[in-house]
Amino acid sequence: MEPDGNLGKHGLEGDVDLQFLLQGGELTKVKSDSWQKKRFYRLQEDCETMWHESSKIFRKNNTFSIDDIDSVRQGRESEGLLKYTDDSLEDCCFSIIFKGKRKNLDLMASSPEEAKLWVSGLEKVITHMDNLNSQQKSEHWIISCMRKADKNGDNRMTLKELKHFLRQINVEVDDTHATMLFEKCDTSRSGTLEGDEIKQFYELLTYREEIEVIYGKYALTDGQMSAANLLTFLKTEQMASWSLEDAENFIEKHEPDQTAKQKKHLTKDGFLRYFSQKEGSIFNPEHQPVYQDMSQPLNHYFISSSHNTYLMEDQLKGPSSTEAYIRALSKGCRCVELDIWDGPDGEPLIYHGHTLTSRVLFKDVIKAIKDYAFKASEYPVILSLENHCSVQQQKLMAHYMISILGSALLTHPLGNEMPSALPSPQELKRRILVKGKRLNKLDAAFNNNNTEDVDSVSEEDEAAEVKESDQKTKPKKSKIKLAKELSDLVIYCKSVHFNSFEHAKEKQAFYEMASFKESKAKTLADNSASAFVHHNMDKLSRIYPAGSRTDSSNYNPVPMWNAGCQIVALNFQTPCKQMDLNQGRFLPNGKCGYILKPEFMRNPDFLFDPNNLTKAPWLRRKTLHIMVISAQQLPKLNKDKPKSIVDPLVRVEIYGVAADRASQQTPHINNNGFNPTWNRNFQFIINVPELAIVRFEVEDYDTASANDFIGQYTLPFTSMQYGYRRVPLLTQSGGIIPSAGLFVHIMALDN
Repeated sequence: MEPDGNLGKHGLEGDVDLQFLLQGGELTKVKSDSWQKKRFYRLQEDCETMWHESSKIFRKNNTFSIDDIDSVRQGRESEGLLKYTDDSLEDCCFSIIFKGKRKNLDLMASSPEEAKLWVSGLEKVITHMDNLNSQQKSEHWIISCMRKADKNGDNRMTLKELKHFLRQINVEVDDTHATMLFEKCDTSRSGTLEGDEIKQFYELLTYREEIEVIYGKYALTDGQMSAANLLTFLKTEQMASWSLEDAENFIEKHEPDQTAKQKKHLTKDGFLRYFSQKEGSIFNPEHQPVYQDMSQPLNHYFISSSHNTYLMEDQLKGPSSTEAYIRALSKGCRCVELDIWDGPDGEPLIYHGHTLTSRVLFKDVIKAIKDYAFKASEYPVILSLENHCSVQQQKLMAHYMISILGSALLTHPLGNEMPSALPSPQELKRRILVKGKRLNKLDAAFNNNNTEDVDSVSEEDEAAEVKESDQKTKPKKSKIKLAKELSDLVIYCKSVHFNSFEHAKEKQAFYEMASFKESKAKTLADNSASAFVHHNMDKLSRIYPAGSRTDSSNYNPVPMWNAGCQIVALNFQTPCKQMDLNQGRFLPNGKCGYILKPEFMRNPDFLFDPNNLTKAPWLRRKTLHIMVISAQQLPKLNKDKPKSIVDPLVRVEIYGVAADRASQQTPHINNNGFNPTWNRNFQFIINVPELAIVRFEVEDYDTASANDFIGQYTLPFTSMQYGYRRVPLLTQSGGIIPSAGLFVHIMALDN
């Protein structure tokens, strides 16, 4: 089978928006007040690549891939456009937001109508590409590489071009093997491959023995899989609870061969497509939407949380930006931090105090939060305020939050009576909560208690931590003046200092919460884990990174989750293993930013201690068997060197309670990133499945230095599907790597 090389057009032929993009047009690129230049932009014929004019004559690459685009925002929705364009141009502006750390592309069309055409066209092409399954993208990528290797465009492939093509797809073969492949397909003995010979070469190249073996075992109806054969495979190997009708519907939807489809048969190509669909993925599709009970108190959930959310980079001189809030919220983050200081002209600013980080207006951040709080998730957002402002600017902060956030801002407890427990995420849908200091108790909101307009309170623990990192000796915690207007906005998340678990049990109200520096939290998690778990059954706890992490690095969040801590705040701007674990933890339940804690972390009748499992005979221990079979189409890491081929290995890691922590890896395969095969079996004992996280990492082996990262995928143990599964691979910044994946077999048995 030879796929069409122009996959981007499939289903969009004749589309008006697509034709507009293919024709292209002039746009104004906006970088600053003084740098606003006209550039020509056009979608290339492959419908997957944007070309743009550049003033740099020797620039090698004037293109970017549609796959690199995260989203397109219409209007002045970026910091740059807000800063450098006039309000009157709102409808002419739009921004292209890229995945990873690449800067936004801010553009301005000549008219609102033209801007709409660009935005709708780009969104249509992005959506179309996203909807293509991994098998379709894989087939197309191979054909695209074959066409690039055909240097003279004569639709023939010489032996030299074949070798170049193999290096493009991340395979290094010696001359003898390349010649053997070539001669096997050159049936006409013309010295070139063309027509059916290229098709034969493609089929030889994409042959997967493991798929051949599995398919052959169950294709018992005229050499193909009938719907009944498919059902047998699904029940025997995949432990799927499908019906015969489900199997027939799958064939109807995904079988590419019309003759086979009429017979309700699945060909090998159709079987291969099964693994590129959600049904064949390692991630359980039943966990993709919100599926958990969302009616329990807020403290019964792990909550996706960000630290120093305003920062795009490091904590000493990096930029502060509204874009950082947009990106965090778009990833499902539900607790963001605002570090607020007095600014000139009476306007409060957000930045990292006592450093050279840039500054952003508090009101601009609140506007961005209003616009993006509920685009990725409808569940509540918590604004964690670190307040360093004068009383006057605190009053302005309160004014901005009330006037900009409107009815979304929670300004009074739910109901007409003083509650005794926190409300649920369901009850707080599309509401924004403020975490900070409060002058009085929450019941004052019901009995009209008069409070002084201004009074002194102790500063936030994290504010004291900042000062501590600036001084050689630990300072005493300062008192700050707090305005009643700001205090009154703190409803369910009143900040208090933690003294001890005994003190908290007696004195800390349900709506009061403490923040813990990572070192303090780790000490408690190591030495008083059971008490910490019980504390978090009816109280919220927030953990934050040490002030010494000036590079915005992250601590390991897993021990904090093991102790039941809900708001484990990480530096979202830093791609790292810790953020992979966070992304994996919050992958299920609609990526809504809330994950229901296991029952033994919610019910005080359980005596759970993550460091001493002998007291928990009720645990459902498992033995996990993982077979890493093969990988497909791993990306080249050094594209500038055609002969640079990866030597991949796969590492499987288990994170969870200390007893479950484990790591095993395959050997590396020399010079093959296209279709390396390992067939390696690993076994892991999982004592607490509900807290276990499984991480697959692919690395490029290096004898002289540390291995290079290729891709990873992380998910909860409880969200894995069993049987033969495809594991997608993500970049360091969390974006999907098109076509790349692992093929594994998963099985878990009761201990």
